[in-house]
Amino acid sequence: MGLFRNQLDDVVEWNESTPNVLFWKWTNKEIKKGSVLIVRPGQDAVFMYNGRIEGIFEEEGRFDIESKIIPFLSTLAGFRFGFNSGLRAEVVFANTKEILCKWGTKNPVSIPAPGLPGGMPIRAFGTFNCRIADMTTMINSLAGVKQCYTIDDVKQRIMGSLDQLVMQWIAREGKDIFNLQMYAGNIAKGIEADLDMDMRKLGIAIQDFRIESFSYPEEVKKMQEKAAAQAMVGDVNKYQQLAVADGMENGGGGNIAGNMMQMSMGMAMGQQMMNQMPAQGQQAAPAAAPVAGAGAVPKFCPNCGTPTNGANFCPNCGNKLA
Repeated sequence: MGLFRNQLDDVVEWNESTPNVLFWKWTNKEIKKGSVLIVRPGQDAVFMYNGRIEGIFEEEGRFDIESKIIPFLSTLAGFRFGFNSGLRAEVVFANTKEILCKWGTKNPVSIPAPGLPGGMPIRAFGTFNCRIADMTTMINSLAGVKQCYTIDDVKQRIMGSLDQLVMQWIAREGKDIFNLQMYAGNIAKGIEADLDMDMRKLGIAIQDFRIESFSYPEEVKKMQEKAAAQAMVGDVNKYQQLAVADGMENGGGGNIAGNMMQMSMGMAMGQQMMNQMPAQGQQAAPAAAPVAGAGAVPKFCPNCGTPTNGANFCPNCGNKLA
């Protein structure tokens, strides 16, 4: 009897060796006596009999099928399982964790734009989260025809409608066709609502749908850069500020704050000198008049600049003054 028991021992488990799987079906035809069930964190074990769900085992750990699982299932279904020749039941392991998925439009989406008869071709890229929302609906819809269901299967289903949804929600929310990133949040919420409603028919939820970027044709990018440069040059003050900042950066100065202070002080000094120049010019004319007169003594020695105090000879260098 011991030998017979060892030959029938089996382990019902899912190692999750394949990433991004929503569910995986245990493939043995029957569960033997002495078998154990292993449920890992983030898993549920769904027992099916004759194509119907008999029970969903959500506890984590290692369980003896005969002493732990069969009584649990019998209580739920009111059905007495037996081990006369093995238990002919299917076990579907479901992934209860959220799965992150990257997405991108299959083809450029043509968005109506003024002056462009064919529209503006735009691509979009981002991420979303996928999880099982209704276990029973998912198993009844998919487990009967598939051995496993992956995130690639989810993408294959939604990609058929994603391009159309991107076009629809850009046209509805994208008020500036050249600056769609401003409206990415509202566009993403609309797409998420439509995709989630469709996938919940299979018991799967789409959440946290995000648009990370919109991609324009290279010609449009160059036009945007040119328009931005022309707008900057059109404002002389901004252009000068940009040139000064660029020169400071290329000059390798480490103390940007110090450079800015020096520049500000120099500009202030220059402005002050410009304001004082007319006044100095007006004062200089009368002072120069005595020089032209015969015998007039200058206030300062023209040779060394020492005050003359009315003397005919410079008290410092002896230069004749009158």
